[in-house]
This record gives sequence, C-alpha cells and structure tokens, in this order.
Amino acid sequence: MRLLAGATIRHFAAILLVLAAFVLSARAEGDARIQEEIWALPLPLPMFAYVVRPVGDGPFPLVIMNHGVSLNPTDRSFFPLVEFRDAAKWFARQGHLVVAPVGTGYGAAAIDAPERGLYGPFFSKVGKCTNPNFRDPGLAVAQVDLWIIDYMAAEKRIVPKDVIVVGQSAGGWAAIALSSLNPSQVKAMIVFAGGRGGRVGGKPNHNCAPDKLVAQTGEFGRTSRVPMLWIYIENDTYFGPVLTKRMHEAFVAAGGKAEYHLMPPFGNEGHFFIGSPSTVPIWSPLVTKFLDAQK
Repeated sequence: MRLLAGATIRHFAAILLVLAAFVLSARAEGDARIQEEIWALPLPLPMFAYVVRPVGDGPFPLVIMNHGVSLNPTDRSFFPLVEFRDAAKWFARQGHLVVAPVGTGYGAAAIDAPERGLYGPFFSKVGKCTNPNFRDPGLAVAQVDLWIIDYMAAEKRIVPKDVIVVGQSAGGWAAIALSSLNPSQVKAMIVFAGGRGGRVGGKPNHNCAPDKLVAQTGEFGRTSRVPMLWIYIENDTYFGPVLTKRMHEAFVAAGGKAEYHLMPPFGNEGHFFIGSPSTVPIWSPLVTKFLDAQK
C-alpha cells in the first residue's frame, strides 16, 4: 500500500510539473529576453524549483529566492509553486539566473496526509511558542541555499562569487541566518518582511516570543558580515515596525551590516508586498541602488 501510495504521489507530482511547465512556457512567450522553467534539483534533499533566466547558455549571476512558511500541513500541500513570479522575472531581466526552491513539505514536493500514513518532510518548524527554536529552522533553509549554490556552480551555470540571496517572510529569516555563515560566494542579501512566528493563532500583530526573535537576530548579527537590505512594510501584521526595528537594532549592534527601509502601507496586508506585480516599480529602484553599491 505504501509503495502504491508513493507511486501515486510521484505520478501526481509529475503531472503537476508538466502542467506548470506548460503554463509557465505559455506565459513567457510575451518576453523574448527570459525563459521560465520548473527544475527538479538533485540536492541531498531533492526538491522542485521555479527557474527564470535570460535566454542563452550563460553562465549568469545567481539569485536564490526563498519563500515563506505555513505551519499548517494542509496549507503547505496547496502552497503556490511560484509565490513571487513578477519579482523573480524582474531579477532575470537584469541578467540573473533565478532559482526559487519549493521548500520540502510544500505543494507538489510532498503531501501531508497522516490519516493515510503519508508524511511530507518539513524541516522549518519552530516548535511551540512557549519555547520556540528560531535558530535551527533558519539555518536549515540556509543549508538548502548552500546546496543550490554548490550544484549550480558544479554545473557551470553561474558566475562564481556573484550570488544574491533574496527571501520573503521565513525565507527572509533564512537569509539572515545564512548571512551569519558568511558564504564566500554570496555578495549581497535582500530581505522582504523577514521573520518567524508571526500572527500566532491567526491573530494580527500577535507574535510568537518576540523577545527571543530579537535575541536570535542579534546572535546571527554577531558573525554576519554580508551586506544586507531589509525591506519592511508599515501595515505588515506578521512583523510590524516596532518588532522589526528592534530586530534591526539588535542585528547591527552585534556587528551585522544591514540597511533598514520601512515602506508605506500596502493594500490591506503589507506582509505580501513582494508578491504583487504592482510593487515592482516601488522596490526595484531601492534594490538597484543597493546592488550597485556592492559592485
């Protein structure tokens, strides 16, 4: 039964990949400069990734984009394959090869169905809010980024030591964690609405152990020396201005290098700012200026 179930899942995942590739290819026809694909990455922990890149063989400078996290197993099973497609396409138009991994335990990568004995591996849990572990989940996703860098370099698809890591929400937190390791290949990192433990129980502006989150941010900053750009939104109900300013102060005071920018309110919920096509003209000049300063 388990073998049959596993085969069914693999078959279902394959169908989803074919459909996704068809849809992405069809949508990419309007822009001859870039092409969109879905890759299966043969990492130590295999996973799918949305890839958008300039047309041609490369090598290209690499951008890794990490998505957020849902702690609900059902939500993870229906997580969108591409969470910030327009943002990724913007980076590709600037000449970058963009890899946006679909975290293990998400979407087509795995199906959580405990009642059937099926469990998708999910390595980004922070545990209970009474004693959350913010450090290890951030470093777990950071390790995936390092695997991606090594794989793309071995395939000679990227320009060495010219990697940018971008993350939103928990993906942004992973970028902060990765910065503490100072990988030599990474020249800059960009964080959109980064953090963990937001909206506990679905309640706006209700965070899981904010003091511990601030303390761990400072701990990451103690060894981080990678230039970073942190972008937050005034009406983010997951990680609001008071908390994120505390995080930034702790990070910089410990020795980290991060520019903090608080953007005006966006729609009804600022947390998903990067996912909207309409915001690209708002954040792209800021990102361009930051990246130009790293050349």
